[in-house]
Amino acid sequence: MLKIIFGEVENSVYHPPTYFDNQYEDEWITDPLTVAMIRDIDKSEVVGPRLIESPVLGPIPVKEISGGVKTLILMAFDQSGRIFNASACGDNCAKWIAEIGRQKNLTINLHHVMDFSSVPAFEAVMLNTGATVHSYGEYLEAAIQIKER
Repeated sequence: MLKIIFGEVENSVYHPPTYFDNQYEDEWITDPLTVAMIRDIDKSEVVGPRLIESPVLGPIPVKEISGGVKTLILMAFDQSGRIFNASACGDNCAKWIAEIGRQKNLTINLHHVMDFSSVPAFEAVMLNTGATVHSYGEYLEAAIQIKER
């Protein structure tokens, strides 16, 4: 289940890309979920656990993938229990955040109202209020109310 909390959160990782660079494990990179996310978000191909083929940059090390994909990989694989700042991701990561939230309990921190409009059957718990939303429209209403406080 996806859980969202808006605003500052104690002990959350505000800049996930830096945390990723120091914590990721090689096996995360070759997992089919990661391969799909890198292909979709960065339009790049995983060659191996330490090499990505970018159509723009050519062969790059894993540490050069986008901050959004780094954050998604942490959400999917990091076992520390940390909450990651999903505002480090672009809205193009929203469908992957929702997918990871369907696969496991995932709590994210947002500092903006992320656009989940492309996510069919969106569902999340808004931790600021405890409300469960069952659609993008409900999420948007709840998020706007939280942000206006």
